[in-house]
Amino acid sequence: MRYAWLCHPATLVAALLLLVNDHLLKQAWPGFVTGKLSDVAGLVVAAPLLSLLLLRKADLAATLLTGALFTLVKTTETGAEAASLAWTFVAGPSHVLADPSDLLALPALGLAWWVRKHKAPRRWLAVVGVPVAVLAVAATGAAGSPPAADAVRVDGGRITVTGTWASGNVSTDGGRTWRLAPDSDPSAQGQKSMCVPREPRRCYWVRGDGIRVMQSDDASVTWQPSWELSPGRLELLERSYGERVSSVSLAVQATARGHVVVVANGRDGVAVRDESGRWTRLGYDPSGRLTAGAATAVDGGQEVSGELAVALLAGVWAIVAGLMIAARGRRRIATHWIAPALATVGVLPYLLLDPEAGGVPALLWLAGAPLLLAAVVLAIVESVLAKIPSTALWWALGTGVLVALGIAAPFRGWAFGWPDSYDVALAMAAFFSVAIGALGLALVRRTARNPADQT
Repeated sequence: MRYAWLCHPATLVAALLLLVNDHLLKQAWPGFVTGKLSDVAGLVVAAPLLSLLLLRKADLAATLLTGALFTLVKTTETGAEAASLAWTFVAGPSHVLADPSDLLALPALGLAWWVRKHKAPRRWLAVVGVPVAVLAVAATGAAGSPPAADAVRVDGGRITVTGTWASGNVSTDGGRTWRLAPDSDPSAQGQKSMCVPREPRRCYWVRGDGIRVMQSDDASVTWQPSWELSPGRLELLERSYGERVSSVSLAVQATARGHVVVVANGRDGVAVRDESGRWTRLGYDPSGRLTAGAATAVDGGQEVSGELAVALLAGVWAIVAGLMIAARGRRRIATHWIAPALATVGVLPYLLLDPEAGGVPALLWLAGAPLLLAAVVLAIVESVLAKIPSTALWWALGTGVLVALGIAAPFRGWAFGWPDSYDVALAMAAFFSVAIGALGLALVRRTARNPADQT
């Protein structure tokens, strides 16, 4: 059986160890042991998984190829960057570091080869084993911690940003362009306030209570905001990152035409004030380099997928409810609950899955649409069988569409910056959905009971 190697108990134990180590042990006890443990477990799982993807009797080739790719990634910057791009495509933003010391894990391939020679497990184990192995590899944290800019320093004409990644970023042109600097010291500390070298009355300060830079023009006596993200834009970013973010360090560099300010904003990368006073946000690309193109959007780029899914569910339920109200008493329909059930199941992928995750989650996310369409079609068929007035049918469909738009529009507007407050968007969505739903369903009921009132 082709699954025997991948589904051997030893391989499954390695897969589970990989999951536990990456998502629990590394956070609790970061260091040499937990770092190398992921490499060992990953190699034990990777060889049989790669063999499954290749032709039959390719076990030796899969083992050798696994070792060669691992060596390439861990010993060259090109290999590490290619691995970062691959993991980003498969499992989201990721970064793989070149670390020759990880080659200490290569003997794990010998363990994987030894496991291959033992008796195959029962067939039912393949049903469990394959998903576990794929999940362990796809969800692994081996790509390292998410990037974060924790400190920024100025040394003459050189600006250095360091953080959670071993490779810092360096700029020698006033923050306009950046390159990776593997030789930077990630443990170096930055400053929270600094004055302009040739303008001692002009100072800058980060308070640490959001992404905000304060400015003083009277030698730190009074302060006013120089640049900041509004509370709504900050909440949008924190939704994307899954954690709170704030400005933590800054540095000021004097130039021939003025001065430059660079602010480290944790997961949000950095913000740069150029000589003209214009602020620009920079984010981390998959290779770990700071670029403007990698900055997370705060003006509509963030999809409020959860709220849109709720809007979709509410719209479908309004349509189904309207048609059921219109058909009530006209015909005994035994399938009244099938349409609401299909609508509920169909919306679950939109609530639980990320469409940008790729692979199976993306396919399941797309699979919700046919179920939602089937729910509406079934409700329409039942209403036709019940011979409801056509006007009632159109009122039900229109109510569903308007309810969905009434919920979706305020949240989509919030993603673009109007309103800036999420609470205001929530209140608007609640008002529109209740008002439109109540009015629409009342019209459906009235039209169905009094077809002579149709105009």
